[in-house]
This record gives sequence, C-alpha cells and structure tokens, in this order.
Amino acid sequence: MNNSSLYNNHIRLQLPNGDLHVYANEIIYNSLEGRIFEMADNNLQIPHHRYMSYTPDVHVGEGTCIGTTAVWDMADGYISPSIVGSDIGCGMRVHRTNLHAEELRDPQLRRKLVKEIGKRLPAEDRRRGEWSDIRLEDVVVKGLHGLPRKYMPDVYTPKKSTSLSHVEHAKFSFDREFLERLPDKFWHRGHRQLGTLGSGNHFCEIQTVEIVAEQRELARQWGLFDGQVVVMIHSGSRAWGGLIGSDARAAFIKYMRAHKLASRDPKLLFAPIDSDVGRMYLARMYSALNYAVANRHMIAYSVHEAFSLVFGGKFQMPVLYDLMHNYALEEEHEGRRMLVHRKGATRALPAGHPDNPGPYAATGHPALIPGSMGTASFIMVGKQAGQSNYYSICHGAGRLRSRSATKRLISVEQFAAALGVGTDNEIIVNQRALESILDECPQAYKDVDQIIDSVTGAGLADVVARCRPLAVVKGV
Repeated sequence: MNNSSLYNNHIRLQLPNGDLHVYANEIIYNSLEGRIFEMADNNLQIPHHRYMSYTPDVHVGEGTCIGTTAVWDMADGYISPSIVGSDIGCGMRVHRTNLHAEELRDPQLRRKLVKEIGKRLPAEDRRRGEWSDIRLEDVVVKGLHGLPRKYMPDVYTPKKSTSLSHVEHAKFSFDREFLERLPDKFWHRGHRQLGTLGSGNHFCEIQTVEIVAEQRELARQWGLFDGQVVVMIHSGSRAWGGLIGSDARAAFIKYMRAHKLASRDPKLLFAPIDSDVGRMYLARMYSALNYAVANRHMIAYSVHEAFSLVFGGKFQMPVLYDLMHNYALEEEHEGRRMLVHRKGATRALPAGHPDNPGPYAATGHPALIPGSMGTASFIMVGKQAGQSNYYSICHGAGRLRSRSATKRLISVEQFAAALGVGTDNEIIVNQRALESILDECPQAYKDVDQIIDSVTGAGLADVVARCRPLAVVKGV
C-alpha cells in the first residue's frame, strides 16, 4: 500500500468500513501483508466502533489480527471474542533478582538452573495431587487473592509486599453466577494446568539487564541495575481460557444467526455488550484473566524454588510487574466509559495516569515487551502521547512467517547459530533437540529492534532497559 502519508511512524488509512490507524516505521510498514488490511475492514464492519489500530508487530490471526486495539462505548458497544484472542489473559511477567550476570557466566551452571526449573515447571499438566490446597474456584473468582497464604509469601508484610501491588490487576470482579453452568471438565483441566507454562510461544526466560543511559534514575526507582539477572515469563489462562473461548464460540454463532449479524469472515464473532451472550462472555473472560495472573504467579513460584536450590536461601526474586496483552478492559477515555479490546497489544500508561497501580503512580508502570529466544526483550514506559492510541503499544516482535514456513525455510544449524550453541555465550535451552522448537526460532519473528523503533518513533513509549537472554525454558 502507498505510505506517502506515513508521518512520525503513524498513518491513518481510510478503509471502506472505517478508519484504521497503523503505527509502524517505514521498514515495517512496507513489509506488512495485504491480508491484514482486509481483516481490519472486516472488523470495522462491527457496528458502533469508535477506534481501531495496529501496532507494528501486527500479523494475521483468527478473525482478527494479532496486534489490534479496537474500542467501543460501554453504552452501545460490542464485545468480540475474536478481538480478545483464544488465549484469554495471555501476558508477561518480569521478576527482578539479586543476582548479577557474572554469577551465571558458566554455561554449565545455566544448564543446571534450566534443568532444575524444568523439574518444577511442566508445560502441560501438573502431577496428580500437587497443589491440592489450591481451590480453583477461589482462583477464578478472586485472582491472586484466591491463592493460599503459603504461595503469597509477602502479602502479609505490607512494607515489602509486591505480589498484589506490582500487577496490572490482582483481581477482576464479576457475577459468579455465570460460572455455575460450566461443565466439570473445565474445572478438572483448569486445576491440573494451574502453574503450567504451555507450548508455542510461551516461555520462561532468564535475562540480563542493560539500562538505557537516559533512564538510569527511573530504572533505579524500579529496582533495576546494569547486569542484573531478571526472569521473564510469558503465559496465559491455559485450558481454562481455551475452554471458555470454545464454549463462547457456539453461543456467539447462535446469537449472530438469530439477530442477523454477519461479517465476511465467519471466524469474526461479536455481540452487543449488554446482550445475554455479551454479559456471559465478559464475566467468564474476567474469570480467565484472574486465572492467567494466578498462573503466571505460580509459574514464578516454581522458578523461585529452582533458583533457591541452586543459589541458596539468600536468593530474592520480587516481581517487577505483571500485565496482559489479550483481553477487553473497561476503561475511561475522554470522560466516557469504553471497552478497549487488545489482542496482542500491551497497555503502557504514563506517569500520573490514575489507572497506574500505587507503586507506579509517579513513574508509569513497566511495559514488558519480549523479543525472541535469540534477541533482546525490552522494558518500556508509556508516554502521554500514547493517549492517541488508547495507550496501546506492541506486545512482542510479532511473527514474520508461519510455523510451517519456518520449518521449511530455516535449518536447525541456522537456529543453533542464532543461539550461539557451543560458545561461552550460548543461550541455554531446555530442549535437547532444537528440531522440537524450530518453529519458535528467532528467524520466525520480525526484527524486534525495528518494532521498538516504530513505537518510540511514534512517541507512544520509551525504552528503559534491554534484556539479553541467557537461558530459555520452552514447552513442546
């Protein structure tokens, strides 16, 4: 498409069914495939839309592209499971540690740590009977507040507490009656998968921090320092959210047929927020958001146990921040209550925004942007100008090619080279055979530096730190 109107990494495109805002630099914009614009126009067919945009990591998804922000008024708006995404509540979590990268210089030590994490962090189901003291109903209704005290070690020491305060949301409230008719399999599978990583692009990554010179004071306030070891976690609501999404699909199809709602894409589902099906989905989605934040917390709990075994009792791993990038959230913009869908988009609030959690009110919260297992990830902070995009930025590098195309075009040798296999700086991976995760190699993703340049160039957010990978735990 013609990018003659691209200015400050932002273009407003007039499509047949409405306007689409795209945030990308020239290199990224010129690489975008035409299919994403067709999908945007399909999404813009949904009535009463107020705003829609793409972040630079945008790529084709089911019904809606990953990298989408779409907004409706709560009063007469619509909700769409397709613009929330199948992995409801999927998001990022970063933990600071009191370790320096020099303490992990030895590749064999990194390998030992990865092995210990792997023993405690399953990709799919937990061992039968493990964590039997956790009630799933408490988790999906109360979020982090539903976990027993033993799993929340700092909650009862207010001056040092971070588990509940350093998260985007510790608990979403909703009418629990919407959970009463869920099948038993939801509860059984949901409990077995709490605290599990999942497969695909989900990961637990050990990284080392490089602070941007201009952001040293902000980094200090956040407890970050050069060379610090941090732990980045990417996971979501697992089977609980997946089953809720599948169940909602049938209900939305039935509603749309009955009310003669249609789109050119049969995978694009939507209904009024105040309809029976809309209220049901919104409530159940909130339960999945509660599950997702608790799931990442319990993943971190297992990782902490592994680190403590390797480094001893003085090891510390407080949470820096936890946030989502697949959800719909009721927010206030321009004095109006709106439902902001973000599918593969991260909320990045600036300093002084009232929705910041208390510890980050004066600075803005950390926005957590992963790269790939062979490239840097980023910790960013939102800027006031981000208001123009409802404070949405990218959620990662974004896929460059499909899984099948990656396996066809990229060799295991190229993958190994990207990880520095055999060198002192090798990025240790928990999988013995790289073939098993070839579709997640760095070559499968866009150039994350160009993605970040697109965001900073548009004035949406600034980089606070780059995080270089040292070791990665992936599920298969």
